[in-house]
Amino acid sequence: MEKKNKKTNKKSKKKETLEDKLKYEIAAELGLMDKIEEVGWGGLTAKESGKIGGLITVRKRQMNNKQINKKQE
Repeated sequence: MEKKNKKTNKKSKKKETLEDKLKYEIAAELGLMDKIEEVGWGGLTAKESGKIGGLITVRKRQMNNKQINKKQE
């Protein structure tokens, strides 16, 4: 008897998070979308990835500060 292992490589559609939205937005602003489409996120250099991550952090802090300021008003 032959056993068949059926593993599907289907990626489940995960819900897009705030970080995902910011990541794509910032990558586009930095002009990296062509590279990402060509080689994927893993093809970015450490410097490019770090730049994206740093800007995500900055934007999230700005968003949090705006929310805090609105609550204090």
